[in-house]
Amino acid sequence: MNALVPFLVFCQALGASVGAFTAVWSEIAYIRAMRDGHIDTAERAHMNVIAHGLRFGMMLLLLASLALVVLDYYLRVSLQPALSASYWTSTMLALLIIYIAWALSLRRVSFALGSAVIFTTWWFLAFLTIGQLPVLSFGSAVAVLVVAIGVFYAVLQYGRMLVLRK
Repeated sequence: MNALVPFLVFCQALGASVGAFTAVWSEIAYIRAMRDGHIDTAERAHMNVIAHGLRFGMMLLLLASLALVVLDYYLRVSLQPALSASYWTSTMLALLIIYIAWALSLRRVSFALGSAVIFTTWWFLAFLTIGQLPVLSFGSAVAVLVVAIGVFYAVLQYGRMLVLRK
């Protein structure tokens, strides 16, 4: 049973990494697709493959996270996940990605803002999952995320402007 924990942590990190790298791939693919001014059927099919990669990453992340919570409860771990700030931060990040992707599909959020939020949140989630972020409270994690979204919004807009200008 104890060998299952490292496997689930690996699956969780793999899901977050797949999502983060697919978010980068989607930004590059979008810029390449928009160079000629419109998206044709081959480019749309390529974007669908990217969407499947993002779904796979999120599904792997969420299933591994759920399995870790159940396993921690079963093993009677002294600090349950629901009592830690990192658990709630990762849950909030996953829900934010899902919500913004849904809002983008219904065109309730601008593409520039939505893609910046999803891009930044995937990378924030990946760094949190692999343990590369310092221990933050929930409020400070939200504050750092908001600042990072603002920075990446500006960087992505500037990159698109440079590539797509005629």
